[in-house]
Amino acid sequence: MGEYTFQEIYSIIVMQSFGGVSLACIYVLMGLGLFIVFGQMGVINMAHAEFLVIGSYTMCLVSKFIAENAPGLLNYYFIFAIALAFVIAFGVGYLVEWALISRLYSRPLDTLLATWGLSLVMQQCFRTFIGAREMSATLPSWLMGSWAITDTIEVPLNGILLLGLTIALTASLIIFLKKTRLGLRMRATTQNREMSGALGINTKRTDRLTFAIACGTSGIAGAFFTTIASTSPTAGTAYIVDAYLVLVVGGLGSLAGLFVASGFLALLSSILEFFMAGSIAKVWLYVIIFAVLTKFTKGLFSERIRS
Repeated sequence: MGEYTFQEIYSIIVMQSFGGVSLACIYVLMGLGLFIVFGQMGVINMAHAEFLVIGSYTMCLVSKFIAENAPGLLNYYFIFAIALAFVIAFGVGYLVEWALISRLYSRPLDTLLATWGLSLVMQQCFRTFIGAREMSATLPSWLMGSWAITDTIEVPLNGILLLGLTIALTASLIIFLKKTRLGLRMRATTQNREMSGALGINTKRTDRLTFAIACGTSGIAGAFFTTIASTSPTAGTAYIVDAYLVLVVGGLGSLAGLFVASGFLALLSSILEFFMAGSIAKVWLYVIIFAVLTKFTKGLFSERIRS
């Protein structure tokens, strides 16, 4: 770091930190789905990242269609594409729970192997029906560029939007889980399935909707993902391990832990990768995670999961 002045290092850390915020938003959105599926339901879904890819491809294909057929609407398609990404990922997740996951509750090893196989099948479907090449979305003009805070510090506009939408979505999900009848049924079922069934809750339908909402949330993460990177059939694979690490470091079943761990890991990763080679930065990141888990064996926060 000897060739950098203190002011330059400060500016780099600030800008890399905001780059880390964008990555943290993706972790939070993926983690919200895992928080529901793994942290609450106890289901290990190795295909969770493929629902992110569904959202990414939805955004890319919608932007391509608009650019070719109605270029005048390029500045307005973004929010619609996010909603469509949720709907498609929700629908696929609903079918997956009905056809596969519902038969594997209380069998974690079978669930892990089955969803891992599902992820490979979904990746091959992406290659076959969409193509193996990377694809990028054409972003609206108002998402391009950056906001200059000072002469040396600039914040990308897409990062600001990503942060705002992530906060809004997270708040909406929390309100949904805590204030709506369906949300209360979902929480009751994930905490005690047998007792919920005894009280008249349709636990099978609730499980299906819970899993589908988690997949839909991952689809939204994929739609947001296109604002910071291109997508491919295996794009989600690079994030699934980190997403599970975020959940474990934060503490299973803890939303507060999810936010803290997402911010910590994303900011640390972004800063380390600027000053080191990517592979070396990853090694140091995992060393730090190991040290944290050695001190906090159940994560920074921990709550009860499904019984």
